[in-house]
Amino acid sequence: MTRGEVLITVAELAERLSTGEPPVILDVRWRLDRPDGRDDYLAGHLPGAVYVSLEDDLSDHRRTGLGRHPLPSGTDLQVAARRWGLRDGHPVVVYDDWNRAGSCRAWWVLTAAGIADVRILDGGLSAWTVAGGELHGGPARPAAGTVSVVHDDLYVGRRRTLTAQQIGDEQVAVLLDARAPERFRGESESVDPVAGHIPGAQNTPITSVLATDGTFRTDAELGALFEQTAIDAATEVGVYCGSGITASVVLAALHVSGIHAALFPGSWSQWTAEPGRGVARGPV
Repeated sequence: MTRGEVLITVAELAERLSTGEPPVILDVRWRLDRPDGRDDYLAGHLPGAVYVSLEDDLSDHRRTGLGRHPLPSGTDLQVAARRWGLRDGHPVVVYDDWNRAGSCRAWWVLTAAGIADVRILDGGLSAWTVAGGELHGGPARPAAGTVSVVHDDLYVGRRRTLTAQQIGDEQVAVLLDARAPERFRGESESVDPVAGHIPGAQNTPITSVLATDGTFRTDAELGALFEQTAIDAATEVGVYCGSGITASVVLAALHVSGIHAALFPGSWSQWTAEPGRGVARGPV
């Protein structure tokens, strides 16, 4: 994938909104300390944007043993996507207001389900407002969509995934941990009950792939970053985080660089819940 297939700039989105066929815009505000972004959405969102709950629509908490944010089923995702107004062959833009976590999760889940034209707003909500983009209050009420998503083997083939067993069997050459460095090293853990990281993993925190303004780093900067970890387009790469959310930010950056990596959806929360899984601490 190229940068333009994964990301959309504020200027590009503004131009599309001025046409008669604007994309469907999804507001996926979520953060660790504020998982429900609905109130913030209602206070002000991009024109026509529909609120998407990462907790309710992009996760399935009924599934046990698969970490804190198990992936949703294809059936449930199709119901939600039609509620948002998604239609087959119609472009989708996703955005958030915190480190691209919510929008990248939506991008990963939707493209894994076979929805082709989904792009992440580079820089998120702040980039839109800094550029002078207008915000609308209250809920958007889109017409019901008609999109179809893959139901069987939803996440097989469209976007690669890894199981804990595959990681334990070292079926990837490079395993990246997208969490903050202090969590990776096991110095601080405020979310999961066990501190540390999966043995053999390397730390690539989401802050390393984002610039200070929340946009993704340039192609050259991302290329240099991944070269430091001995990754190229031929490398088998896996990515995890605490529960499969922020890992999607690193996955998006890898895709921008032409590297098609796999997600370990259960991530650290699943790994540490399974008996006998190794735990490493300190730097690699």
